[in-house]
Amino acid sequence: MNRALETLKERGFVQQCTDIEGLSALMDKGPVAFYVGCDPTGPSLHIGHMVPFFALRHLRDAGHIGIALLGGGTARIGDPSGKSEMRKMISYESIDANSELFRAQLDRFVGFDGKTSFSANNKDWLADLNYIEFLREIGRHFSVNRMLTFEAYKTRLETGLSFIEFNYQLLQSYDFLELYRRHGCRLQIGGDDQWGNIVAGMELIRRVEGAEAFGLTFPLVMTADGKKMGKTEKGALFLDPTMTSPYEFFQYWRNVADADVSKFLLMFTFLPAADCRALAAQGADINAAKERLAWEVTAIIHGAAEADKALSGAKAAFGGGGDKTAMPTASLALARFAAGYPVLDLFVDAGLVTTKSEARRLVQQGGAVVGEAAWTDEKLPVGANLLDADGELVLRAGKKRFVRVVAR
Repeated sequence: MNRALETLKERGFVQQCTDIEGLSALMDKGPVAFYVGCDPTGPSLHIGHMVPFFALRHLRDAGHIGIALLGGGTARIGDPSGKSEMRKMISYESIDANSELFRAQLDRFVGFDGKTSFSANNKDWLADLNYIEFLREIGRHFSVNRMLTFEAYKTRLETGLSFIEFNYQLLQSYDFLELYRRHGCRLQIGGDDQWGNIVAGMELIRRVEGAEAFGLTFPLVMTADGKKMGKTEKGALFLDPTMTSPYEFFQYWRNVADADVSKFLLMFTFLPAADCRALAAQGADINAAKERLAWEVTAIIHGAAEADKALSGAKAAFGGGGDKTAMPTASLALARFAAGYPVLDLFVDAGLVTTKSEARRLVQQGGAVVGEAAWTDEKLPVGANLLDADGELVLRAGKKRFVRVVAR
């Protein structure tokens, strides 16, 4: 098997391939142009989007040509794959703005040089399509009966599938055809929920251009307890630091289950595979492996300086030295402590909980920690005497969430 494909398989990326031997032979002959797409339906990519882009970097580093396709056109419809209901329609202006944000995030991650990797936007060929001509030239190659056999459509038929969503497969297939025509693209990669769309695009290229194309999909990444990877109490793990802070991003990886460490090191870092396995091997220091995982992924997404800062903040929070100023910080009024800060208000104001009811449950269940002591009386206020010499105090919610309070 081609070395690039072996790398992807070894690191856990390969779920299905339309013709692994044929693709391997093609890659052995020289650089292969390939693409992965994402629809800019929100203001930031999240870590779940990034699995195919980690694969893109491995393939690019092996000498192949990666195209990151922004779905500025397809986002106007919305992909039904993996969705139980129709996506909310957003304005064209929002889609265009999101496309620019996505492109910037991907450029930082991939490093577009215009030769070995670059971005494209399907708005360039979809936005002004003539519908009648599109149906005559492209739609005639699609069988409705065949489309309904794909899992994405079968699932949605149970809850309702709109006609506009039904067109999505035609548009994504047309993307593949256009990228083949414009850049000689022979391979599409993506999540396994895209299998039907990828296969349809390959068949369109074969029928229209008489050329052979390939598809490669990756597994949906799940945690050891069966949950979708990248979900936090606050929602998705976003790349935008204003939506998920680098510290919160770091802590997600630092707190993964022991059973997930090896898999995540292989998929979400660029450490050699042997090093990944050694770090997570039985008998190794699993906490050190988690710390390394957290640092590596944070450095890849946010830079080494932010990773160092997050690591230092984590060490300070858990008594291992480090820099307290690197911890998540809330600035609150000193006067409130002087008057006796109601503990439920304090946990809300510090951002550890969103409501007083949630704070009350936290106290009642023994998960509220003020300084070094568990706070068990929801009616007992927190006084200024608990602040240290710098006017600071650490609050904890459970074992993993904490904040440094600075009273001013």
